[in-house]
Amino acid sequence: MPGWIVTYVRIVERLNYGVGRVAMYAVFALMAVLLWGALARAGGAPQIWTDEMAQFILLGYFMLGGAYALQMGSAVRMDVFYSRWSDRTRAAVDCVTILALLFYLGVLLWGGIESTAYSIEVGERRRGLWRPYMWPVKAIMVAGIVLMILQVSTVLIRDLARATGRAMPPPRGRGVVGTQTGGASDGGVG
Repeated sequence: MPGWIVTYVRIVERLNYGVGRVAMYAVFALMAVLLWGALARAGGAPQIWTDEMAQFILLGYFMLGGAYALQMGSAVRMDVFYSRWSDRTRAAVDCVTILALLFYLGVLLWGGIESTAYSIEVGERRRGLWRPYMWPVKAIMVAGIVLMILQVSTVLIRDLARATGRAMPPPRGRGVVGTQTGGASDGGVG
C-alpha cells in the first residue's frame, strides 16, 4: 500500500479511537442526569429537562461511539459460511458489503446535513415544556456519521489490501484494531 494510504488509515483510526474513548465517558453524564431526575422526582420536584437530556446524551454516546465500536471489531455478523472461507475470500465479501454500507451512510449524511441546516435556519426546537434547540443534537449526529464513513473507508482499505494479499500493518500501540486476520470479529461489515 502506498504510504499516503497507510497514513490516512492511521490518522482516521487514531481520531476515531480518541473520540470513542472520550464518548465512553458520556455514560457517566447520562447516569448523573438520570440520578438527578430520579432524586428530584422522589423529592417532589420533578425536573422537566432530565428525560430529554438523557436521550440527547445517549444519542451522542451512540453516534460518536459507532466508529470506535466498528474499529474494535464489535460489528455483528451472521456466521453461517463466513468462518469457513479463507481470509482473502472474507475480505473480498466484506468489500462488497462495505460498499453497501457506504451508500447507506452517504444517504444518512445527506439527510443529516439538510436536517441540521434547516434546524439552524428556522431555530427548530423540540416540542414539550423544556423546548431545547435541536441543531446541536443534529450536528452531533452528522459528526457521528462522518466519523463512521471515515472508519468504514479505512476498513474497506484494509479489506482491499487483505483481498489482494497485501495486508497493512496493524495500528501502533494498541495491538490489532479493526481488521484482524482470522476469526469472525475481523472488523469487517457483513
